[in-house]
Amino acid sequence: MIALSTGSLHSYGTARVFELAAQAGYDGIEVLVDHRWDSRQPGYLRRLSADYGLPIPVVHSPFVVEVPDWPADQLGRLRRTVVLAQEVGASTVVTHLPFRLYAVVGHWHAYRPRRFFLPVPLPRREPYYHFLRDGLMDLETGTEVTIAVENMPANQFLGLRINGYWFNSPAELERFPHLTLDTTHLGTWGLDPLAVYERLRGRVAHVHLSNYDGREHRLPPDGHLPLAGFLRRLARDGYRGAITVETDPSALDAGDEAKCLVALRRALEFCRSYFQ
Repeated sequence: MIALSTGSLHSYGTARVFELAAQAGYDGIEVLVDHRWDSRQPGYLRRLSADYGLPIPVVHSPFVVEVPDWPADQLGRLRRTVVLAQEVGASTVVTHLPFRLYAVVGHWHAYRPRRFFLPVPLPRREPYYHFLRDGLMDLETGTEVTIAVENMPANQFLGLRINGYWFNSPAELERFPHLTLDTTHLGTWGLDPLAVYERLRGRVAHVHLSNYDGREHRLPPDGHLPLAGFLRRLARDGYRGAITVETDPSALDAGDEAKCLVALRRALEFCRSYFQ
Protein backbone atom coordinates (compact mmCIF):
# COMPACT_ATOMS: atom_id res chain seq x y z
CA MET A 1 0.00 0.00 0.00
CA ILE A 2 1.25 3.47 -0.95
CA ALA A 3 -0.23 6.00 1.47
CA LEU A 4 0.00 9.77 1.78
CA SER A 5 0.68 11.44 5.11
CA THR A 6 -1.60 14.30 6.07
CA GLY A 7 1.59 15.86 7.43
CA SER A 8 2.80 16.28 3.85
CA LEU A 9 0.15 18.95 3.49
CA HIS A 10 -0.17 20.22 7.06
CA SER A 11 -1.09 23.63 5.68
CA TYR A 12 -4.30 22.10 4.25
CA GLY A 13 -7.40 20.84 6.01
CA THR A 14 -7.61 17.08 6.54
CA ALA A 15 -10.58 16.65 4.16
CA ARG A 16 -8.68 18.43 1.42
CA VAL A 17 -5.73 16.06 1.86
CA PHE A 18 -8.06 13.05 1.53
CA GLU A 19 -9.57 14.57 -1.61
CA LEU A 20 -6.21 15.23 -3.26
CA ALA A 21 -4.89 11.79 -2.30
CA ALA A 22 -7.95 10.16 -3.86
CA GLN A 23 -7.59 12.23 -7.03
CA ALA A 24 -3.91 11.32 -7.30
CA GLY A 25 -4.66 7.61 -6.83
CA TYR A 26 -3.10 6.80 -3.45
CA ASP A 27 -4.13 3.60 -1.66
CA GLY A 28 -4.56 5.05 1.82
CA ILE A 29 -3.88 7.85 4.28
CA GLU A 30 -1.52 8.14 7.23
CA VAL A 31 -3.06 10.59 9.70
CA LEU A 32 -0.67 12.82 11.60
CA VAL A 33 -2.32 14.01 14.80
CA ASP A 34 -1.57 17.72 15.06
CA HIS A 35 -3.14 21.13 15.71
CA ARG A 36 -5.98 20.44 13.25
CA TRP A 37 -9.17 19.54 15.09
CA ASP A 38 -10.20 17.06 12.43
CA SER A 39 -6.91 15.13 12.65
CA ARG A 40 -7.98 13.62 15.98
CA GLN A 41 -11.75 13.10 15.64
CA PRO A 42 -12.37 9.38 15.00
CA GLY A 43 -15.93 9.73 13.72
CA TYR A 44 -14.95 12.41 11.22
CA LEU A 45 -11.88 10.47 10.08
CA ARG A 46 -13.96 7.32 9.54
CA ARG A 47 -16.38 9.36 7.44
CA LEU A 48 -13.58 10.80 5.30
CA SER A 49 -12.14 7.33 4.86
CA ALA A 50 -15.48 6.00 3.64
CA ASP A 51 -16.31 9.02 1.46
CA TYR A 52 -13.00 8.89 -0.42
CA GLY A 53 -12.45 5.14 -0.34
CA LEU A 54 -9.11 5.53 1.45
CA PRO A 55 -8.37 3.35 4.47
CA ILE A 56 -6.27 4.70 7.35
CA PRO A 57 -3.58 2.07 7.97
CA VAL A 58 -1.32 4.32 10.07
CA VAL A 59 -1.75 7.05 12.69
CA HIS A 60 1.23 9.18 13.68
CA SER A 61 1.44 10.29 17.30
CA PRO A 62 1.81 14.07 17.64
CA PHE A 63 5.38 15.25 18.09
CA VAL A 64 4.49 18.70 19.40
CA VAL A 65 2.97 19.47 22.78
CA GLU A 66 0.51 22.10 21.56
CA VAL A 67 -2.34 19.71 20.67
CA PRO A 68 -5.57 20.94 22.28
CA ASP A 69 -7.18 18.45 24.68
CA TRP A 70 -4.31 15.98 24.31
CA PRO A 71 -1.66 15.13 26.93
CA ALA A 72 1.42 17.35 26.88
CA ASP A 73 3.82 14.50 27.68
CA GLN A 74 5.12 12.18 24.96
CA LEU A 75 3.97 8.96 26.63
CA GLY A 76 0.48 10.34 27.21
CA ARG A 77 0.25 11.40 23.57
CA LEU A 78 1.30 7.94 22.42
CA ARG A 79 -1.30 6.19 24.57
CA ARG A 80 -4.01 8.53 23.28
CA THR A 81 -2.90 7.90 19.69
CA VAL A 82 -3.17 4.15 20.14
CA VAL A 83 -6.78 4.60 21.22
CA LEU A 84 -7.46 6.77 18.17
CA ALA A 85 -5.85 4.18 15.90
CA GLN A 86 -8.15 1.49 17.24
CA GLU A 87 -11.15 3.75 16.66
CA VAL A 88 -10.30 4.39 13.00
CA GLY A 89 -9.14 0.84 12.19
CA ALA A 90 -5.42 1.62 11.87
CA SER A 91 -3.04 -1.25 12.53
CA THR A 92 0.11 0.84 13.05
CA VAL A 93 1.03 3.82 15.23
CA VAL A 94 4.21 5.80 14.57
CA THR A 95 6.05 7.28 17.52
CA HIS A 96 9.26 9.31 17.76
CA LEU A 97 12.28 8.57 19.89
CA PRO A 98 12.71 10.39 23.22
CA PHE A 99 14.81 13.54 23.36
CA ARG A 100 18.33 12.96 24.68
CA LEU A 101 19.34 16.56 25.40
CA TYR A 102 17.62 19.64 26.62
CA ALA A 103 17.65 22.18 23.82
CA VAL A 104 16.69 25.65 22.78
CA VAL A 105 14.84 25.54 19.46
CA GLY A 106 14.09 28.75 17.61
CA HIS A 107 13.83 30.40 14.24
CA TRP A 108 16.08 32.89 12.51
CA HIS A 109 14.36 35.12 9.99
CA ALA A 110 16.43 36.61 7.22
CA TYR A 111 15.59 36.04 3.57
CA ARG A 112 13.64 32.96 4.62
CA PRO A 113 12.89 31.35 7.99
CA ARG A 114 15.46 28.85 9.22
CA ARG A 115 15.15 26.59 12.24
CA PHE A 116 18.07 26.37 14.64
CA PHE A 117 18.85 23.94 17.44
CA LEU A 118 21.06 24.79 20.41
CA PRO A 119 21.87 21.67 22.44
CA VAL A 120 22.26 21.97 26.18
CA PRO A 121 24.66 19.25 27.38
CA LEU A 122 22.37 17.90 30.10
CA PRO A 123 21.05 14.40 29.47
CA ARG A 124 17.35 13.86 30.07
CA ARG A 125 15.48 10.63 30.80
CA GLU A 126 11.76 11.17 31.10
CA PRO A 127 9.06 8.52 31.69
CA TYR A 128 8.73 8.02 27.95
CA TYR A 129 12.39 6.99 27.77
CA HIS A 130 11.86 4.30 30.39
CA PHE A 131 8.64 3.20 28.71
CA LEU A 132 10.33 2.64 25.34
CA ARG A 133 13.14 0.76 27.04
CA ASP A 134 10.99 -1.44 29.27
CA GLY A 135 7.24 -1.18 28.60
CA LEU A 136 6.62 -0.96 24.87
CA MET A 137 5.85 -4.65 24.38
CA ASP A 138 3.20 -4.59 27.11
CA LEU A 139 1.28 -1.78 25.37
CA GLU A 140 1.49 -3.55 22.00
CA THR A 141 0.26 -6.82 23.47
CA GLY A 142 -2.64 -5.15 25.23
CA THR A 143 -3.91 -3.25 22.19
CA GLU A 144 -3.02 -5.38 19.13
CA VAL A 145 -1.70 -2.22 17.47
CA THR A 146 1.84 -2.27 16.10
CA ILE A 147 3.85 0.61 17.58
CA ALA A 148 6.58 1.46 15.10
CA VAL A 149 9.41 3.57 16.50
CA GLU A 150 10.79 6.06 13.98
CA ASN A 151 14.48 6.80 13.47
CA MET A 152 15.20 10.51 13.80
CA PRO A 153 17.32 13.07 11.92
CA ALA A 154 20.57 14.72 12.81
CA ASN A 155 20.29 18.23 14.16
CA GLN A 156 22.76 20.73 12.73
CA PHE A 157 24.80 22.90 15.09
CA LEU A 158 27.69 25.01 13.78
CA GLY A 159 27.98 22.67 10.82
CA LEU A 160 28.15 19.58 13.02
CA ARG A 161 25.69 16.71 13.25
CA ILE A 162 24.17 16.50 16.72
CA ASN A 163 22.16 13.51 17.92
CA GLY A 164 19.27 14.89 19.93
CA TYR A 165 17.58 11.52 20.60
CA TRP A 166 18.10 8.37 22.60
CA PHE A 167 18.38 5.03 20.74
CA ASN A 168 18.99 6.82 17.41
CA SER A 169 21.56 4.63 15.71
CA PRO A 170 20.99 1.46 13.67
CA ALA A 171 22.58 -0.60 16.45
CA GLU A 172 20.38 0.92 19.17
CA LEU A 173 17.22 0.66 17.05
CA GLU A 174 17.63 -3.12 17.12
CA ARG A 175 16.15 -3.08 20.63
CA PHE A 176 12.67 -2.30 19.20
CA PRO A 177 10.47 -5.03 17.70
CA HIS A 178 8.87 -2.71 15.13
CA LEU A 179 10.30 0.30 13.33
CA THR A 180 9.23 3.07 10.98
CA LEU A 181 12.21 3.54 8.68
CA ASP A 182 12.36 7.20 7.61
CA THR A 183 14.59 7.58 4.57
CA THR A 184 15.18 11.34 4.67
CA HIS A 185 16.18 11.12 8.34
CA LEU A 186 18.81 8.55 7.37
CA GLY A 187 19.99 10.99 4.71
CA THR A 188 20.73 13.63 7.33
CA TRP A 189 23.24 11.19 8.83
CA GLY A 190 24.80 10.34 5.46
CA LEU A 191 23.41 6.80 5.69
CA ASP A 192 22.19 4.68 2.78
CA PRO A 193 18.57 3.59 3.40
CA LEU A 194 19.17 0.26 1.69
CA ALA A 195 22.17 -0.55 3.89
CA VAL A 196 20.26 0.35 7.06
CA TYR A 197 17.25 -1.66 5.88
CA GLU A 198 19.49 -4.69 5.33
CA ARG A 199 20.46 -4.51 8.99
CA LEU A 200 17.00 -3.83 10.39
CA ARG A 201 14.62 -5.41 7.86
CA GLY A 202 13.21 -7.97 10.27
CA ARG A 203 11.92 -5.05 12.34
CA VAL A 204 10.76 -2.65 9.61
CA ALA A 205 6.96 -2.54 9.86
CA HIS A 206 6.42 0.78 8.10
CA VAL A 207 8.30 3.19 5.83
CA HIS A 208 8.31 6.97 5.57
CA LEU A 209 9.51 7.65 2.05
CA SER A 210 11.03 10.95 0.96
CA ASN A 211 14.34 12.08 -0.45
CA TYR A 212 17.13 14.33 0.79
CA ASP A 213 19.17 16.95 -1.06
CA GLY A 214 20.45 18.91 1.91
CA ARG A 215 16.80 19.63 2.69
CA GLU A 216 14.61 17.03 4.33
CA HIS A 217 11.42 15.50 2.97
CA ARG A 218 11.83 16.09 -0.75
CA LEU A 219 9.74 14.18 -3.29
CA PRO A 220 10.95 10.57 -3.67
CA PRO A 221 12.43 11.21 -7.16
CA ASP A 222 14.21 14.41 -6.09
CA GLY A 223 17.41 14.00 -4.12
CA HIS A 224 20.53 11.90 -3.82
CA LEU A 225 19.18 8.94 -1.84
CA PRO A 226 18.96 5.72 -3.92
CA LEU A 227 15.27 5.20 -3.28
CA ALA A 228 14.58 3.27 -6.47
CA GLY A 229 16.88 0.46 -5.36
CA PHE A 230 15.45 0.62 -1.86
CA LEU A 231 11.90 0.16 -3.18
CA ARG A 232 12.98 -2.69 -5.44
CA ARG A 233 14.50 -4.45 -2.44
CA LEU A 234 11.32 -4.01 -0.40
CA ALA A 235 9.32 -5.55 -3.23
CA ARG A 236 11.78 -8.42 -3.64
CA ASP A 237 11.57 -9.15 0.08
CA GLY A 238 7.77 -9.28 -0.06
CA TYR A 239 7.38 -6.27 2.24
CA ARG A 240 3.68 -5.94 3.13
CA GLY A 241 3.57 -2.87 5.35
CA ALA A 242 2.50 0.61 4.31
CA ILE A 243 4.86 2.90 2.42
CA THR A 244 3.91 6.47 3.29
CA VAL A 245 4.94 9.40 1.13
CA GLU A 246 5.85 11.96 3.78
CA THR A 247 7.15 15.21 2.30
CA ASP A 248 7.34 18.85 3.20
CA PRO A 249 4.53 20.99 1.72
CA SER A 250 7.14 23.00 -0.19
CA ALA A 251 8.19 19.85 -2.06
CA LEU A 252 4.60 19.48 -3.25
CA ASP A 253 4.14 23.10 -4.38
CA ALA A 254 1.37 23.31 -1.79
CA GLY A 255 0.70 26.95 -2.59
CA ASP A 256 -0.80 25.92 -5.93
CA GLU A 257 -3.33 23.08 -5.78
CA ALA A 258 -2.96 22.15 -9.47
CA LYS A 259 0.83 21.88 -9.14
CA CYS A 260 0.39 20.03 -5.87
CA LEU A 261 -1.74 17.37 -7.56
CA VAL A 262 0.88 16.95 -10.29
CA ALA A 263 3.58 16.51 -7.65
CA LEU A 264 1.50 13.99 -5.71
CA ARG A 265 0.99 11.93 -8.86
CA ARG A 266 4.69 12.12 -9.68
CA ALA A 267 5.61 10.81 -6.24
CA LEU A 268 3.09 7.99 -6.51
CA GLU A 269 4.24 7.02 -10.00
CA PHE A 270 7.81 6.79 -8.74
CA CYS A 271 6.78 4.50 -5.89
CA ARG A 272 4.70 2.22 -8.09
CA SER A 273 7.39 2.06 -10.78
CA TYR A 274 9.90 0.50 -8.40
CA PHE A 275 7.77 -1.20 -5.76
CA GLN A 276 6.29 -3.96 -7.84
